[in-house]
Amino acid sequence: MLELNPGLVVWTIITFLVVLAILRVTAWKPLLAALAAREEKIRSSLEQAEQAREEAARLLEENKQQRTQAEQEAQRIIAQGREMGEKLKAELTEKAASSSRHMIDQAKEEIRREKEAALVQLRTEVADLAILAAGKIIDENLDTPKQRALVDQAIENINRKP
Repeated sequence: MLELNPGLVVWTIITFLVVLAILRVTAWKPLLAALAAREEKIRSSLEQAEQAREEAARLLEENKQQRTQAEQEAQRIIAQGREMGEKLKAELTEKAASSSRHMIDQAKEEIRREKEAALVQLRTEVADLAILAAGKIIDENLDTPKQRALVDQAIENINRKP
């Protein structure tokens, strides 16, 4: 089996302690310094990551607010455009209605003037025909102004009867 040699064990422990002392003097401080630097670097990276996460969250919130504002502005502009369109439509409708009323009024006035002119012309022709007929019937040569006055009076009497 396995036998233990006491001299070998003592020398192994002494060698281990000597190596440990040499490592502590030469390697332990640089290892601790490297571990401390590594720990500091990891802590710094974690802090930066946390700051970056907070910044990203802040930017995301700002982005949401800006998007909401942009949507509200777009809705306002759309509503304003619709309102202006409705106003323009109402104005154009009113202008068209006003223009058509004006044209109808002008046409009525023109018709009335034409009717009056036609009636005046018709009365004149009727008077001339009546004078001519009366002159032939009576075969008397009355003067024209007197005849016209008689015919105008007869026409006025006819207009009053209906």
